[in-house]
Amino acid sequence: MAAKNQQTQKPKRKQFSSSNIDRDGSKSKKPKLLASTPPKNLSNKPFNSSNQKPQHPSHSKFKKPESGSENKELTKRERRIQAKELAEARKKKRKPHYTLEQELASLWEKMRRRNIAKEDRSKLITEALQKMKGKIPEIAGSHVSSRVLQTCVKYCSQTERDAVFSELQPHLLTLSCNAYAVHLVKKMLDTASKTQLAGVISSLRGHVASLLRHMVGSVVIEHAYQLGNATQKQELLMELYSTELHLFKDLASIKESRLIDVISKLGLQKSSVLRHMSSVIQPILEKGIVDHSMIHRVLIEYLSIADRSSAADIIQQLSGPLLVRMIHTRDGSKIGLLCVKHGSAKERKKIIKGMKGHISKIANDQCGCMVLVGIVSMVDDTKLITKFVIRELQATLKEIALDKSGRRFLLQLLHPNCLRYLNSDGLAFLDLSVPSLSAKNDSEVGSEKISRDEESGKEAGKSDTPGENLDEEPTKEAATTDPDVTETESDKIDIPEENLYTAEGGKKDPSLRRRELLVESGLAENLVDVCIEDAGELLTSNFGREVIFEVAMGGLDGILHPTLDEKLNNLHEAIAGLASKPKSEESEEPEEEHVLENFHSSRTIRKLVLDCPAFASTLWKKSLEGKCQLWAQGHSSKVVSAFWETSNSEVRKMVTEELKPLIDAGILKVPENKQSANED
Repeated sequence: MAAKNQQTQKPKRKQFSSSNIDRDGSKSKKPKLLASTPPKNLSNKPFNSSNQKPQHPSHSKFKKPESGSENKELTKRERRIQAKELAEARKKKRKPHYTLEQELASLWEKMRRRNIAKEDRSKLITEALQKMKGKIPEIAGSHVSSRVLQTCVKYCSQTERDAVFSELQPHLLTLSCNAYAVHLVKKMLDTASKTQLAGVISSLRGHVASLLRHMVGSVVIEHAYQLGNATQKQELLMELYSTELHLFKDLASIKESRLIDVISKLGLQKSSVLRHMSSVIQPILEKGIVDHSMIHRVLIEYLSIADRSSAADIIQQLSGPLLVRMIHTRDGSKIGLLCVKHGSAKERKKIIKGMKGHISKIANDQCGCMVLVGIVSMVDDTKLITKFVIRELQATLKEIALDKSGRRFLLQLLHPNCLRYLNSDGLAFLDLSVPSLSAKNDSEVGSEKISRDEESGKEAGKSDTPGENLDEEPTKEAATTDPDVTETESDKIDIPEENLYTAEGGKKDPSLRRRELLVESGLAENLVDVCIEDAGELLTSNFGREVIFEVAMGGLDGILHPTLDEKLNNLHEAIAGLASKPKSEESEEPEEEHVLENFHSSRTIRKLVLDCPAFASTLWKKSLEGKCQLWAQGHSSKVVSAFWETSNSEVRKMVTEELKPLIDAGILKVPENKQSANED
């Protein structure tokens, strides 16, 4: 028993399987290379049964042997398919998530269509505004969503628009300087009521100067200035004049609009006003923000009170390409003319060169054309004007002659300072001057043929009201430069203006300057060719008829006749040829109205008959001789009666035999005073 117990109590010897040995390399006495080598003839051992697969020691559930490469080869082919199927399954289980911008963009694509019904658009707008509620200021500055908001404001109801306005109003100053929100702010101003607009303009108070210095903010302040009434415009401008007006709102509520009147009314110091305005204007000019009419108005007021050095400095800064961006407004064109009138030869050269490539556009602009009129009236460098102005205009002479504004440039050369073409406002425009810069010419003007009494009166007027020349129209006597007045009247009127022009404008003789620009440059020859080629269109045009009339007359003082006599005769023949066409029957509908039956052309031909005997004889011989009874009714009767009313004895003698029987029979009606005068 004792031996048995000893046998049982004997500790058993721990055995390690080959797999355990291989699993722990530290317990194996063999090198790793040998341990990984499978034993040979393992199948001959008696404990290996036939149904048990031989296992390599390294084949363990914890190791990834060759089976991994097999799976890898399989998944390369199937991995993309499985991932795609998994993604599609996930999409079916959950709805896609859109951001607010994506939702608004989707609604915008629907609401901005032109063929959508109003009811459907209203529903989409209401839905979009509901989604944007409370987030409108942030959305207004977004590149994409701000366009959605603009469309909503454009088409929404007034109630919805008021709700948007009330949410935006506290943030208007911030949004006004945002490149994307500025368009929405402008649209809100366009659709604002009078009360809302007044509130916006009031909220801008104290920030006008800073907004004008901002490239984006200046657009908003200009838009508000254009929409406001006279009182609101004055309220915005007052802040730029003086520190006192900037701080105290009550001072800005005065009726005076001109700065010189505001200074005298409130007793402000002129030097203080100039310093404040300089601090406002200089940063704006340095940044080149000169496109807005509000800035033009401030500059005009500044020049009306500025001393000589300050005014000359402003003119020097503006002389150049910068001026081209200003002359599209009324005040901007005034500044352009003042720069031309008071600028040096170097500055005038910069101005004209800066207009290169824009001459045609300037000539057809209602305000810009007057700057060109001033240039050809004052600048002595005719070669420079010919090179940069006239050469560019010659390519579009027909369009300029037919344009309401463009024709003024041509008419100023053909018939300078004519009240019929420039009217009193245009002539007053040419008389503008900066008081501090024109004062140096007073002695020169007084030394000319103007009487001492008249000159002293002008000097007194300038000293009392230095801003008068910029804003007020001249007196009736000064504005009247119609060449049709009598010689005694024209002597009293024209001489002072001519001397003043010579002093402040150019030193060259005006008639010599005009000949060099019109005849020697080749402009007149090209203009006559255009009139010959398009005589019918120019005659029947409301504006072109004035150009062809002056060309056919040869210009004031017959400036075209010595050089272009042959071409002018061809023009007379062309007009007579149009008048010689047969009269159309009433039942027919002609494509073009006959020149003798058209309102504009019949009046123009009548004036030519009365004022140009050479044309009258050509027209009579080629078109009307023996046919007066046919043209004795309607608009054409004005032309026929002009032959009887003319003051030229040769023309009247030529037509008396045919016209007197028509007048006696009552077929042709002539004013009684003309009839009795001719009979005498």
